Parts: sequence; C-alpha cells; structure tokens
Amino acid sequence: MVEVGAGLGSLTRALAARGNEVLAIEFDRRLLPALRETLGDLPTVTILHADATDVDWGELTSSGRWVLAANLPYNVGTTIVLEVLERAPAVRRLVVMVQREVAERLVAAPGDEAYGAPSVRVAARASGAIVRAVPPEVFWPRPAVASAVLRLERLEAADVGADEPALWAVVDAGFAQRRKTMRSALRRLGLDAGAAVRLLTESGIDPDARAESLSLASFRAIAERLPAGASRARRRHRS
Repeated sequence: MVEVGAGLGSLTRALAARGNEVLAIEFDRRLLPALRETLGDLPTVTILHADATDVDWGELTSSGRWVLAANLPYNVGTTIVLEVLERAPAVRRLVVMVQREVAERLVAAPGDEAYGAPSVRVAARASGAIVRAVPPEVFWPRPAVASAVLRLERLEAADVGADEPALWAVVDAGFAQRRKTMRSALRRLGLDAGAAVRLLTESGIDPDARAESLSLASFRAIAERLPAGASRARRRHRS
C-alpha cells in the first residue's frame, strides 16, 4: 500500500493491521516526529518525507503491485490521481477521499455536468465509481465542502490509441472553451474551417458537437486523423 498524507498515522495503522506493507508519504515536516512515534512499533510501515505532487511515481512503485489509499488534500487531489494513473502502472487500484466535486469530475460520463478533460484522462486508464459520500460534520475542523470516497481500478491496458499526445491535444482543445463546438476546437489546433469539418465528419462526429458530449472513443477517432503538426503546435502553445 502507498498512503499520501499520512498525518498522525490513524489510517496507516489500520492499513498495516490488515497485513499490508505500507509506504506512508507525509509532506508536513512538523508531523514527522509524532508520526514516527505513532508508527514506530510497526515494522511493515516505511515513512517517506516527500511532496506527493513532486515524487517520481514510476520509481517509487517500480516493483510489485500497489494500492494507493489516501485522504487527499482538496487542492491537489486531481493532480495526484492523474499522475499516479499516468506514471505508476504498478498501482492497480486507488481508493481515495477527495472533495465531492472532484470525485464527480473524475468519474463523470459524457453528457454529465461534471464531465471534462480529467474525466477523459481517467477513463483512458481506469474504471471508477464513487463508493460513498462523506459529510462535512465527520471532520474536525469542519470543512465548508462535502467529500466522497472514490475507487479506481486500472485497466489492463491504457486506451489512448496510437498517438497519445494527439489525443490529449484534442481533449484539451475541446474543453478549453466548453461552449464552443469541436469545429472551433480543431481550428484552435491550426486546421482551417473546411479541414476541421472534413476531419470530424470522417470521424463520425457532428462538427457542431461540443466536447462535453464526446466519449473517449470519439476523441480518439479525431486524434487518429489529426495532422501531426497540429498536435505539435498545440504542445508548443501550451509550453
């Protein structure tokens, strides 16, 4: 198991008590003495002082099969989930508590109000569901937002197609201005109006469709027909 944000070790102890080896990541240096004291009697727990948004997830989980369990900070929850899915294939399952709106966004389907680029990025690598809602009153101090427990199961193979950079270029362009059509999104990638309409029509997509209505398969179909220079131009623009 790998836990992000071990705090004072309450979840860490529970994970270790079930027979797991636990890598407990904690960024707050002030908590480390108490954490080490709390967990010092558990030989199966390793404490790592690190920023989970800045670790090399591939190297950290380079061997074996892992499960990530964490109460993720609201401001970095999406970043950590997407980084782990992209860069740590050995993490086969994620069970995390995040802000409810974040959980809804990560597992939203086409047409849902919360559906966006993070939803597509999750769908490319995992299947997921919200396990339960967590009300604010169970926390102290009480936050102003509700939380949810989210479970993600990694797919055996990522469903990103032959050109992953092109896929994310299309997804990012599509959701950059949610109320614009995919015809407009492709023009932002450098295609002229006629080429954008032809590409979308050949992909089986209405040129006036919006990104929020498209599935991962639809984005992938567009990416497969996208001229190579368009995705490269998008990456240069973002950098």
